[in-house]
Amino acid sequence: MVNCCKKSSCKKLQKGFMSCTSEITQELRERGIRLTSQRLAILTVLRHSGKHLTPREVYEQARENVPGLMETTVYRTLEFLVENQLALAAHVGSGKLVYQAAGNDHHHVICRACGAEVELPHQQLEELYRRIEQSTGYRLTTSHLTFFGLCPECR
Repeated sequence: MVNCCKKSSCKKLQKGFMSCTSEITQELRERGIRLTSQRLAILTVLRHSGKHLTPREVYEQARENVPGLMETTVYRTLEFLVENQLALAAHVGSGKLVYQAAGNDHHHVICRACGAEVELPHQQLEELYRRIEQSTGYRLTTSHLTFFGLCPECR
């Protein structure tokens, strides 16, 4: 799954969601996942955010289009989406778990002093992943790491 908000075919609708909900609907059906308004709204928020979101941020955005949405439902749905590889969960230094749509594998380098953040494409660490798998026998199932250090301005 990719962040479809980058596609030229995607246009903003009045409430802020994009017109790509049919793509999300089709993908869920192809995977045999029951479509609910909550799942659709949450996936749409994740795919169009362009950044990591806390469950609270997902809730605040999704509830605009799903009246009666409960925050606990957002937490359960996010866990479900992660289990089904439709979303990724990560710790990126804030102490909170954040989420994003699956399909944009990347890593982070975060400055411990000022919080500046740089995204690294997964391709830069693929060889490291291969060596870890070879040396441990493990099959790595996540592709999200966060490194901490001092940025050039804070050194």
